[in-house]
Amino acid sequence: MASLQQIAIVGASLAGLRAAEALRSEGFEGRLVLIGDEPHLPYDRPPLSKEVLKGEWEPEKTSLIRDRERFDALQLDLRLGCRAVSLDCDARKIALDDGRKVAFDGLVIATGGTPRNLPQAEGLRGVTTLRTLDDCLAIRAALERRPRVAVIGAGFIGAEVAATCRQRGLDVTMIEAMPLPLERALGGDVGAALMQAHREEGVTVHLGVGVEKLEGGDRVEALVLADGTRVPADLVVVGIGVKPAIGWLEGSGLELGDGVMCDATCATNVPGIVAAGDVASWSNPLFDERMRIEHWSNAAEMGFAAAERLLAGDSGGKPFEAVPFFWSDQYDMKIQSAGRCVGADESKLVSGSFAERKYLKLYARKGRLVGALAVNEPRKLIGFRRMLRKPVSFEEAIAKAEA
Repeated sequence: MASLQQIAIVGASLAGLRAAEALRSEGFEGRLVLIGDEPHLPYDRPPLSKEVLKGEWEPEKTSLIRDRERFDALQLDLRLGCRAVSLDCDARKIALDDGRKVAFDGLVIATGGTPRNLPQAEGLRGVTTLRTLDDCLAIRAALERRPRVAVIGAGFIGAEVAATCRQRGLDVTMIEAMPLPLERALGGDVGAALMQAHREEGVTVHLGVGVEKLEGGDRVEALVLADGTRVPADLVVVGIGVKPAIGWLEGSGLELGDGVMCDATCATNVPGIVAAGDVASWSNPLFDERMRIEHWSNAAEMGFAAAERLLAGDSGGKPFEAVPFFWSDQYDMKIQSAGRCVGADESKLVSGSFAERKYLKLYARKGRLVGALAVNEPRKLIGFRRMLRKPVSFEEAIAKAEA
């Protein structure tokens, strides 16, 4: 820690803020620079597709700063509304889009991800993605005009937007290129059940078909699907996933792949540089797997872990052994998942039913419990989330669930 006089954190969202808090709580007293490409102080993203988009929450309620006095005590050099454009690892400097450069002894990379968009959407008004607070407020204003809404992508962001718009009484169509959404992550039966719930709520769902083109002059008027179906739309929200925000790191000497490549301790291949949150790909010893997780809890926990690793310096650090956890609220469904359901070679519905929108499903790999999915069963999930921290056989997990 003695050699660290100035630490820079690039990314002023959840992982970046938690890293800043951890650095101070662990005793770092030097200069701490927090760089964020949005003009806002750190805020929570999950409510954007739900409470804020519905109009139930105002933006202030999303703030991650619960105690302003405590936040000010962090003594951060804030560089908000500034985008990092390049990194010079040898000179230990970050170039910003306003021409300034920020020097550092230690660096936390927490730049998150950027939404994927359709190539044909460029320059066409009424087609948008939802990632930032400003995106959300623009969509919310558009919803006041009672548009016909088309959502491209039936993953969790797309499904949440579709549910929110439908709950506002709007005409909603959801289009998914895969035969079933979430099949790789959670299984086709879960994907089919979730899509059935959307249909029951009045959403028109098209599965197994892509978007051929968008129609309209300067503003979108309709989508034409690959099977020739024409979907009239005044507003199109694209939810086809995000990619890690690593473009500014190209040529820096950092190892890049599906994100910033880290070891089990969140350290990169360059000393004094760590990564956290959606942008970081790390080796998780708990599941013996390299992963990159785009969920709230992972960003929060990894921000702390990366900060601790940075302060540990040459002495190394402890592995970041996380049980991934996420949730999604759609209609009356509270969907929660713990562990690593992707890549499971066995799964079983152990309680409830898809029809009643209340169930628990367990996932295994090579006979070991690796994941659990609960819909409207939050108490049941808690126990399995704890179990995932140690090797538990699938048979033992099933017996516990059925007891």
